[in-house]
Amino acid sequence: MAMRKESLILFVSAVSMLQVFPAFAAAPSMMSQENIAASLDEEIGWLQEESVIFSASRREQKVSETSAAVFVINNDDLRRSGVTSIPDALRMVPGLQVAQLNANTWAITARGFNRESANKLLVMIDGRTVYHPTFSGTLWRTKDVLLEDVERIEIIRGPGAAMWGANAVNGVINVITKSANSSQGLLVTAGGGTEDKGLGAIRYGGKITDNLHYRTYIKYADRDDLELAAGGNSGDNWEKFQGGFRIDGDLTQHDSLTLQGDLYTGNGGSLRDITTPIEPFTSRSNMGEDFSGGNILSRWRHRFSDTSDLSLQLYFDRTRDKTTYSAINDSSEAVINTYDADLQHYFQLGDRQEVTWGLGFRYIEDDQDNAINFSFAPASRDYLLYSAFIQDQVVLVPDTVKFLFGSKFEHNDFSGFQIQPNARFIYTPDNQQTLWTAVSRAVRTPNRLDHDTSLLYFSQLGPNAFAALQGNQDFESEELIAYELGYRIAPEENISIDVAAFYNVYDKLSSVEAGTLFIEMANAAPHFIFPVSSGNNARGETYGLETAVQWQALEWWRLQTSYSYLQIQLHTDETSLLRDVEEGQSPHHQFNFRSSMDLPHNVQLDTFLRYVDNLPEREIDSYLEMDVRLGWKPMKHIEFSLAGRNLLDSSHAEFRAVGIGMPVIEVQRSIFGQVSLSF
Repeated sequence: MAMRKESLILFVSAVSMLQVFPAFAAAPSMMSQENIAASLDEEIGWLQEESVIFSASRREQKVSETSAAVFVINNDDLRRSGVTSIPDALRMVPGLQVAQLNANTWAITARGFNRESANKLLVMIDGRTVYHPTFSGTLWRTKDVLLEDVERIEIIRGPGAAMWGANAVNGVINVITKSANSSQGLLVTAGGGTEDKGLGAIRYGGKITDNLHYRTYIKYADRDDLELAAGGNSGDNWEKFQGGFRIDGDLTQHDSLTLQGDLYTGNGGSLRDITTPIEPFTSRSNMGEDFSGGNILSRWRHRFSDTSDLSLQLYFDRTRDKTTYSAINDSSEAVINTYDADLQHYFQLGDRQEVTWGLGFRYIEDDQDNAINFSFAPASRDYLLYSAFIQDQVVLVPDTVKFLFGSKFEHNDFSGFQIQPNARFIYTPDNQQTLWTAVSRAVRTPNRLDHDTSLLYFSQLGPNAFAALQGNQDFESEELIAYELGYRIAPEENISIDVAAFYNVYDKLSSVEAGTLFIEMANAAPHFIFPVSSGNNARGETYGLETAVQWQALEWWRLQTSYSYLQIQLHTDETSLLRDVEEGQSPHHQFNFRSSMDLPHNVQLDTFLRYVDNLPEREIDSYLEMDVRLGWKPMKHIEFSLAGRNLLDSSHAEFRAVGIGMPVIEVQRSIFGQVSLSF
C-alpha cells in the first residue's frame, strides 16, 4: 500500500507540473526572440523524413527514400531522454523489445525471439560488428560509447542481411558517432544518482592541421545493484572505465581517412543458479565477471567523381570475459580476437541506375578456458568468413518509382555457403507520401555454443544424474523469408506518420532435442548425463504492425507516440523438448508516448511514458512506467539536468534468465542528476 501511495504522489506531482506549463503558451513574450530562434533551429530535424540513414543501403539517404522500416535516434533525443546507456535509449524505438535482466545485462531484439543471448539482431558501432561470435548476441555492458559523441543511432526493423550478412535477421542497429571535426573543444560531464552512483567523462577535440582533426576521451561509470523480487540485493553492481580517440582528415581533394579506437576494462557480478557435477551440485552462486578489450578501426574513402566512390574499412577487435563461480571456486574465460576487412564500391550507370558492391573477409580467434560446469570442445578454434554483396537500384519512373534488388553471398566454417537476397519496391507519388514493400531472405548461422559445446550442466535430475547441453555439429542455419509493407505520410508540415507491417516465415529454427544417456568420467566422480542439444526441428510464422506518429504541436512542444503489435506462432516436432516457448518471451503489445517542451529561460521538460505487455513464458507481468527529465541551460557552456526513471512503481521485473529456479530481478525507481560543461 505504501509503495502504491508513493507512486501516486510522484505521478500526481508530475501531472501537476505539466498543468503549469501551458501557461507559458499564453505568454510567448516571456521567451526572447533569440531563445525561440535557437529552439527552432534545434528542432528543425525532428521529422523522421528529414533524418539521414546509412545502414539501409550502405549509402546516406533520407529516411523518406528508404524501402525499409527504419527509425533514427539523434543526439538531441539522447540528451533529452536522460538515459545513461544505449540499451535504455533503444526503448524509444517502435517494434524493438528491450528488457533489463539485471544491472549489467539486457535482452534486446526486434520483432520477437527475445532472450538474454538474442541472436537475430546485428549490432554495429560505426560499421564495426560488435555481437559476440561465441553465441551471436551482444554483451551490452562491454559495447559502449560516449553518448555525447553519438551523432545518431540507426535502427532497421526487419532483415538487413542482403547488405550486412548473417545474423541481420530481424533487425540491424548501427551506432554512428560524430566526426572529430564535429566534436571540437573541451567537454566535461559529471553526475550521480540512486542507481547510477557515479558517471563522469572528459573529452577534448582539436586540430592537427586545417584538414586533420582529432578527439580523445575517457569515461567512468559506477552502477549499483538491483534487487531481487523476493527481497535482498542481486549482487550485480558493476563499474567500467573506458577511453578512446578518433582522427578524421582529408588527405587530398578526393581522399579522406578515419582512424579510431577504444580500450575498456570493468567488473561486475550476477546472481545465478548453477549446476555442477561436484558438491554442492546445485547452488545459487555469486558470479564475478571481469571484462576488458579494445578495438581499432581505419576507414579510407576515395571519391572518383560525384557518381562513384570506393571505401576500405579495416578493424581489429579484442574481447576478454572471465567469469568466476564462487560456489565451486572455479572460473571460465573467453578471449576473442576479430580481424575484419570490408571493401565497397558505388557507381552510377546512366541516369537511372545505381550499383553498390563489396567484398568482405573476417578471421576470428576464439580461445576458451573451460570450467567444470561449462566447457567447449575444442577449447580453441579459429574460423573464417568470406562474403560478397551487390545491390542494384533502378529508377523505373523518375522521382516516383524505384526498384532495388541484390544479395549477400557468404561462406562460414559452420554451415558453409549462404545466399541472402532481397527485392524492394518504393513508390513516392509526392513529397508527402512514400509506399514501400520488400521480400527478403536472411539466415542466422551457427555459433560455437550451437556447434562446440562439450557440456553445459543446467539441472540435477537425481543422485549422480544431471541434464547437460551438448553441441550439435550438424546444426544448420536458421532461415527466414520476410514480407514487409510500409507507408509514410506527412499530411501537414508538422505531422509525420509511419506504419510498417510484416509477415515472417521461419524454417529450421533452433529446437531442444534429447540425446542418449551416458556416463561421464571426467572432472568428478562417475555420473550419468542426460544430454540435450540444439536441433533444427522448429518452424513458424510471426506477424505484426508498427506505427509511429510525431507532431510538432507548438513551436516549443513536440509530441511523439508509437505502438507495436507482435504475434508469434511456432510449430515444433513432437519429439522435441521445451516446445514453442519462444511464443511467450516477447510482448504482444508495446506503446510509448514522448513529450518534449522548450520552456522559458532555457528550461526543457521531457516526459516518456511506456507500456510493455506481459511475458507469460518468463512469468513477467506487464508494466507501465514513466521517465521525466528537467534540463536547464543558464548559459551557453553549462547545462544542469535532473532525471527520474521508472517513476510509477518502486520496482518492476522486465525479464528472467533461462534456467530452473533462476531469480527474478527487478528494475528500481531511480533519480539521476548531471552537469555538463563544454568550451
